[in-house]
Parts: sequence; structure tokens; C-alpha cells
Amino acid sequence: MPENERSKNFKIIRGRVVSDKMKKTRVILVESMKKHPVFKKIIRESTRIKIHDEMEVSSLGDLVSAIETRPLSKEKRHRLFKVLEKST
Repeated sequence: MPENERSKNFKIIRGRVVSDKMKKTRVILVESMKKHPVFKKIIRESTRIKIHDEMEVSSLGDLVSAIETRPLSKEKRHRLFKVLEKST
């Protein structure tokens, strides 16, 4: 692979911003649906993920897309990719 080419094997996650109190960091809530292995009922799982927002363009309630990246701090492993929907 040439040096200027990037790998396309990164995950993109979608979530809603639930906290914007830190500088250049947002906390997003990512919800997923999963079937229970025994009871076969659909269960909603939620995960809070810290993402890096360099320009601080997202705010509380926005629907955002985040892309995985190298570790930026102890808990940050994703950065803001784009704001999909602004909150009103």
C-alpha cells in the first residue's frame, strides 16, 4: 500500500450528544438492539462513548457520527466525523 493511501477499515458509529461540558470532548449515547440468547426478546443496549470534537461544533442533543481513531487519551478512541442533525 502506498504511503499516501489510508486504510478503509474503520468503524463509524452514530449517537446523540448527552454531555458537552468538557473542552473539545463530547459524550455520546450509542443505542443498539440485541436479541437475548435464551428468551429471544429484543433488548436495547446503550453505551456512553467519549469523542474528540476539535472545533466544538456539536452541542447537547445533536445527532452525530463518530469515527474510530488512535487512542487520544485514557478514554477517547473516537473523533467527530460529522453532525447529522442539529438540536433545536
